[in-house]
Amino acid sequence: MRSTYKTYFLLILILLSACRKDPKPAPEETETLFEPVPASSVKGVYLLNEGNLNMNKASLDYVDYTTGRYRRNIYNQANPEVIKGLGDVGNDILVYGSKLYVAVNNSNKVEVLNAKTGKRIKQIDLVNCRYLTFHNNKVYVSAYLGSVGDANSPNGIVAQIDTTTLLIERRVTVGRQPEEMAVAGNKLYVANSGGYSPPNYERTISVVDIDTFTEVKRIEVDINLEHLKADRFGDLYITSRGDYLTIQPNLYVIDTQTERIKKTFNLQTRALFIDNDRAYVISTNAQSKFAYNIINTLDETLLSQQFIIDGTQSQIRLPYGLSVNPVTKDVLLTDAKDFISPGTLYCFDSTGKKKWSVTTGDVPAHFAFVY
Repeated sequence: MRSTYKTYFLLILILLSACRKDPKPAPEETETLFEPVPASSVKGVYLLNEGNLNMNKASLDYVDYTTGRYRRNIYNQANPEVIKGLGDVGNDILVYGSKLYVAVNNSNKVEVLNAKTGKRIKQIDLVNCRYLTFHNNKVYVSAYLGSVGDANSPNGIVAQIDTTTLLIERRVTVGRQPEEMAVAGNKLYVANSGGYSPPNYERTISVVDIDTFTEVKRIEVDINLEHLKADRFGDLYITSRGDYLTIQPNLYVIDTQTERIKKTFNLQTRALFIDNDRAYVISTNAQSKFAYNIINTLDETLLSQQFIIDGTQSQIRLPYGLSVNPVTKDVLLTDAKDFISPGTLYCFDSTGKKKWSVTTGDVPAHFAFVY
């Protein structure tokens, strides 16, 4: 669902899965990447590899800044009793407090792990769960509810999980096939996609009052919404995926005071991450070439510089996951390559030059830092 490329592979993968047994979880592997940085407040970062639909190959890697080592397939090492490993299609990951939350989309579950050890604490069942965010000791999970690919799925929900009891306390109905969420003030904003039912996509953001946990409004934006991030001023940056044919992806800025579009960037956006006063955007042009843009969120201007400048971009086949180390400002970017083989994680310094790269699991996509 996240890109045209993945849509093309979906039918092929479904056919392959009919004659393919679930693979055994791979053992953990480690390798050294850099000199340790033990004094940093950021101790490491988890990388969630999605794996492909019906392949049961979601996996978890870890960059350990205190040792300089990369650990591959750590979930299986920490949880050998879980026969099928992490599961089918890892869709999002979040560290909150001492716990690590992983939404595993096609396995219909949120895994709650010890953030230090990766050991499972609990599995929370939630059909077609998608993205995670947090606020005031609660974790919020968007969920499609219907089975993967079902155009007749009901409207989706957001579930509120208490971080102490690890129980779903409340649910609120939002639009069809909700994706990313962000909190601004005391409201939860939810990107509705309607991604299973083209050409009748959704085109709204659901506004949820957190106190009452009710949907109080919808904001009209554009079709097939996906990424949604809040800057430190409370503005929302949100992407539309278009229809994969004639309507191109785009990027919008929403003022949460007026709850209206205040700025449009004509960027065919594939990935988005906001760190402090910078929005990092991976986009494509009409020739399907990738650009690595930076937006200054202070004045909402597109900067002329890009966040990769050393020529490494020519080696990246399909940029996919994106994050920024909050201390060093290093940019982490993944290359999903062909969606069926191991990807690559790249690290670029704040000037846009490559520091290191490493082979990951299949479809590396989502990051969560450990403090």
